[in-house]
Amino acid sequence: MPAVHVFYEGKVQGVGFRATVKSLAKGYDVRGWVRNLPDGRVEMLAAADDVSELEAFLEGISESVLKGHIRKMERHPVEPPSDLKGFHITL
Repeated sequence: MPAVHVFYEGKVQGVGFRATVKSLAKGYDVRGWVRNLPDGRVEMLAAADDVSELEAFLEGISESVLKGHIRKMERHPVEPPSDLKGFHITL
């Protein structure tokens, strides 16, 4: 199962970023979580059974209303936890 650990930088806190990402996830077959970091970034872990679905989700975020808030996106491939279910906002 392909998975990515992503960090978003810019004006990504206080603008509904996490709620928007969670809402966007409903349109894709993805699992994972999103959260704010103390340094002002947003961190996300996303996984899908199909790499094209995962890429479409990431592109959906980049082309959404969040586009103007994202200054930088850093992503790293990872092994997803085996118990990953749904997509949620976490602390």
